[in-house]
Amino acid sequence: MSPGKLFALANVSVLPAWILLTLLPGWKWTRVVAAYVTPAILGLAWTVLMAGRFTPHGGGFGSLEELIELSRDSYILVAVWLHNLILDVFLGAWEVRDAQRLGVPHGFVIPCLIVTFLAGPVGLLLYFGVRIAVVRRLPWKS
Repeated sequence: MSPGKLFALANVSVLPAWILLTLLPGWKWTRVVAAYVTPAILGLAWTVLMAGRFTPHGGGFGSLEELIELSRDSYILVAVWLHNLILDVFLGAWEVRDAQRLGVPHGFVIPCLIVTFLAGPVGLLLYFGVRIAVVRRLPWKS
């Protein structure tokens, strides 16, 4: 399969998890799909892509130059994108779980999920802000 098709398939594959997290956060299968099934499938795809394409002489992770050389391979670039998709959906699942545990209304979490879907680290920061504002305490204070 071409890198472009893999990229498109990866993007579509995370949508069910994000839809469930947004619309059905309390459904028992939402956590399974978002926190386990989707990351596991994408993690397997990442492993196959990296194992099949990674060559020590064609780049690496030891320096920026090695990483640039490694990323010249479109399949490796798709693997890097999978890495981001995995972490973002796992993070979204954690946000929902944490909000449920703390009693944060889901309506406040939805914007955080949207931003996490689009820009993971910014969505996490937004969720932290919502969490602190609603719960009225810092995460490390009981």
